[in-house]
Amino acid sequence: MLKYILRRLGYSIVTLWLIITITFALMHILPGDPFGEGSEKLPQATKAMLLEQYGLDKPMWEQYVTYIGNVAKGDLGFSYQFPAQKVTDIIKQSFPVSMELGLIALTLAVIVGLILGTIAALNHNKGLDYSASLIAVIGISIPSFVLGPLLAYYFGVQLKWLPVGLWNGPEYRILPAIALSFGTIAILTRMMRTSMLDVQSQDYIKTAKSKGLSKMSIVKNHMVRNAILPVVTVLGPIFVGVITGTLVVEQIFAVPGLGKHFVKAVTSNDYTMITGLTIFYSVLLIVVIFITDVIYGFIDPRIRLGKGGK
Repeated sequence: MLKYILRRLGYSIVTLWLIITITFALMHILPGDPFGEGSEKLPQATKAMLLEQYGLDKPMWEQYVTYIGNVAKGDLGFSYQFPAQKVTDIIKQSFPVSMELGLIALTLAVIVGLILGTIAALNHNKGLDYSASLIAVIGISIPSFVLGPLLAYYFGVQLKWLPVGLWNGPEYRILPAIALSFGTIAILTRMMRTSMLDVQSQDYIKTAKSKGLSKMSIVKNHMVRNAILPVVTVLGPIFVGVITGTLVVEQIFAVPGLGKHFVKAVTSNDYTMITGLTIFYSVLLIVVIFITDVIYGFIDPRIRLGKGGK
């Protein structure tokens, strides 16, 4: 098991290094510079001083070596947009909001998705099944950046039931959470439905029915409990997907999370902010996948003893 964990850890480190390297290279290939659209109007002496201050006058390989060394120490550098602030400090200030929105959306998606999937399976090829399947198709087909404005216009502007922006109270969380969770609801609904249908045909369900157990008891203690396991195994990557998905939804509903910083960084060529946020989200995803792989290894020894897992 130790060899399996060390192997997965090695894969994770190599993956993170590749992400950092590729992101660093792409940032320097982009046209323009990190000092805004008006930087070409700066005096050459001022521009040269700024490039020297941030080390951008050095060869790319030297910048890369310096950056890798700083990242290894947990230093993501200073933002070019906010010279007095480190990227790590901006992440500490803004990520809790993104995390809160992501957790609310994930909780909503899990509850609604599992319920819809269960109802669909128990009413296979009936009206409720078709309705749940239709919701799943719509959820997969409509991205959050399309659903968000629609929700804001209808429930915020037309009906005036909910606020369409900012982050001032519980009611401000509802629309962005729904927009962010709808796609995940669709995925979990389809997964739970498929898993429930598979469990329904198992021999132990037939045995439970032959013993005279009530339908509610069979569904609760035998079907849902076993059908939910495949769904639980994918919650880690889904969670990271929901968290990264907040970047778009935050812009739509003016949520003060990391989304606004990421978008501004891209439009202003803020190298350190772009690479820093990319590294941060990559670490989050890699850690979740690593933990999931290790848990898989404990649950099913065939995974760690299979090809490449020795």
